[in-house]
Parts: sequence; structure tokens; C-alpha cells
Amino acid sequence: MRYFEKIAGERIYLSPINEEDLPLYTRWMNDPETTESLGMKRSVFSLAQEKEALQSMARSETEKHFAIVLREGNRLIGGISLQNLQPFNRRAEVGIFIGEEEDRGKGYGMEAMRLLLGFAFLTLGLHSVSLSVFAFNARAIAAYKKVGFKKCGQRREAHFADGAFHDILTMDILAHEFLAENPAKSDRLQI
Repeated sequence: MRYFEKIAGERIYLSPINEEDLPLYTRWMNDPETTESLGMKRSVFSLAQEKEALQSMARSETEKHFAIVLREGNRLIGGISLQNLQPFNRRAEVGIFIGEEEDRGKGYGMEAMRLLLGFAFLTLGLHSVSLSVFAFNARAIAAYKKVGFKKCGQRREAHFADGAFHDILTMDILAHEFLAENPAKSDRLQI
């Protein structure tokens, strides 16, 4: 089996990243449609660079990286991670992408985000998880709000793309807010 069901969801599950997926990750990281929301639209990644990145992610002590795998067919559809993990402050940042356009807009990202937040708050005992999103990414902002993230900051004209400056929004969610929306999990909260 290529993937291991580390965090189980209804339609998807989160698995450790599989290095055999290197060509697919490399294709995604070279696709402007995929990388635009990551702020890497103009980057070029070779197989060797992506392999180094995947190996570095697997070794990281301050990050937790997962493959997003669709149950139907056990197909890799994206990635999600907790970054800048600060156990003392009980906080982290989240990053997510869905690789193929055909898989976007189907709620897989929201399901993956809820799974990762459950892991962050209930297993790791974090108090706060934040993310950054470009102000022009209305679809992502709407999805983050549905999961329970709230806008908490804005860096004005901090990103230059396609000949214009764009704002970067910061959003966050606290453990008690996540648990208010997911009460069945509240008995497992580590305070």
C-alpha cells in the first residue's frame, strides 16, 4: 500500500508523504494554477529540488506534513501541513493545496483542514492555528471561514503578482472555537 491512513476522514484521509509521488508533486509545483495561491507562481522546480524538499519535510521537527488522499481509488490529491510549530506557545501555521483543478471546489480541502485541526488541537494540544491567504483568493477565504477561521490581520499590498500588488490576509482559529463547531471532539481537548 502506498499510503497509510494516519488521520481518517469520510471521503479523504491524511497519510505520511510518499516519496514515490515525487513526479506528481514536481508537476504540481510547476503548475502556475496550483502554485499561484502558494505565492510560488514563477518558481521552477526540478525533480531533484522537489526530492530534497520532500526529504526535508519528512525530517522536520517543527513541521508535520501529510498527503491528502482520496479514499476512492486511494488517489493523492494534495498536501497539508502544520508549519512553524511552536509547542511552548501552543501554536502553528497551516498550509494546504489541492493539486488538480478537477479536485478543487468539492470540499476536500475543508475536510482535510478539519482533520488537521483536530490533530493540532486534540493530539498536539495546540491552542491556536493560523494561515495566510492572498486577498484575491476568494474561494479559499470562503472555505477557511466555513471551517471556522476568522480574519485577524492584513498585510497591505505585500504580494506582487501579475503586475499588481495584493494584500495578504492572516486568519486564525482557536481550539475552543474549533471544538464549539465539533462538540463530539471536545471531551478529548488537552488544556
